[in-house]
Amino acid sequence: QVQLVESGGGLVQAGGSLRLSCAASGSISSIKRIGWYRQAPGKQRELVATITSGGSTNYADSVKGRFTCSRDNYKNTVYLQMNSLKPEETAVYYCNALTGGTYYWGQGTQVTVSS
Repeated sequence: QVQLVESGGGLVQAGGSLRLSCAASGSISSIKRIGWYRQAPGKQRELVATITSGGSTNYADSVKGRFTCSRDNYKNTVYLQMNSLKPEETAVYYCNALTGGTYYWGQGTQVTVSS
């Protein structure tokens, strides 16, 4: 079992920055990849960024160059640094852990970008 807790969301003006955190607990060693997803009202959940247990990162085209995914193994925490935020990126942001055969989700954190 893996438990995930997101934090760091809030209200920011367009062009601003936020850093989201995803704190993991439980069977940490079983995690192969952490992904950040977002879901805007009335839209499907979409993948934003991923970071593997080896540290490799991947980003959606829409956030490349603006978002950075990193991790602190000592704190068992993954971060999503979001810069130059746009109003259309207002959404609930979730982190997701992939283990051998199961996905785990956090509860999400709201990010609101005002124009």
